[in-house]
Amino acid sequence: MYALIWRLLPGGWQTKTAIAAGLVLLAAVILWYLVFPWAEPKIQFDHGVMNGNPATTTPAPTPPGP
Repeated sequence: MYALIWRLLPGGWQTKTAIAAGLVLLAAVILWYLVFPWAEPKIQFDHGVMNGNPATTTPAPTPPGP
């Protein structure tokens, strides 16, 4: 697969290396600024679940009544 991509790129090995590095950088930028922000609210890595209940903070104790 990578050999096919390498053969399809124009120029000598220096040009091919520069184009391949640019394509990798472009893919990383697209993932970082478009795909990951779109997917983060849908995946929610920071919301853990224990024993089937969503993880929440412990409520503050209520003061004793009169």
